[in-house]
Amino acid sequence: MKAEKMPSKESTVSRLPRCIVSILFTGVILTGGFIFFVAFTSGAPEVATAKMVFGLIVLWVVLGGTLMYHFREQVRQCIQRLPVDWRVKFVLFATLLALMEEAIAVLMTNSAPFLGVKVGEAYITASTNFIDLVLFHSVVVFVPLFIAWAVLLWRYDFSPFAVFLLFGLTGVVCEATINPVGALVGFAMWIFIYGLMIYLPAYCIPTTRAAQTAKWYHHLLAIPATFLIALPLLIPIMYVLR
Repeated sequence: MKAEKMPSKESTVSRLPRCIVSILFTGVILTGGFIFFVAFTSGAPEVATAKMVFGLIVLWVVLGGTLMYHFREQVRQCIQRLPVDWRVKFVLFATLLALMEEAIAVLMTNSAPFLGVKVGEAYITASTNFIDLVLFHSVVVFVPLFIAWAVLLWRYDFSPFAVFLLFGLTGVVCEATINPVGALVGFAMWIFIYGLMIYLPAYCIPTTRAAQTAKWYHHLLAIPATFLIALPLLIPIMYVLR
């Protein structure tokens, strides 16, 4: 009788991200179902808002996430050919993806008339104007966080999936400062929305850079470290925006 071959540590680790993503996506489905249930027992604006959230999930999380993962190698080759410091490319690429996500969110908000309500009666963004949104509400605040992660990745070698998960959790913290209940209910959804802004940029950074292997405690400290590093930029930005 042949002895059963034990799974290698590498294969076990490689399955872990897929398992976590599956659990998170199940959470997104359950969250979406709950949002629609509550919306349909409320009124037209709530139903329209639920449909906007659904549109954002389909376009950004499902379609966007699938494309990013499928074409990650081709994108990495293109990005690494650019004659710019990888930290600059990382921040610019993450900012570009954040702008794309916000463009989709604004599109959903402005689709209110097609969802049976007037613009302003249902919304998922702080503004219906894209420029106003990114300059005074969202992306302007994300950029210091991207810079903070460029600093962390300069010092420590976090895996792209770890960066995805940790920045997703950072996004949950950001949302909790605005709407604690919404952050809790949409926990899995927010991890995908924020995590996908930074997953592909993290995948594209050079693996040959001089960085220490990230230990377990580096992962625990990454989120507070992100805010601490970003604080000198966040303080004047929040002062201007208030």
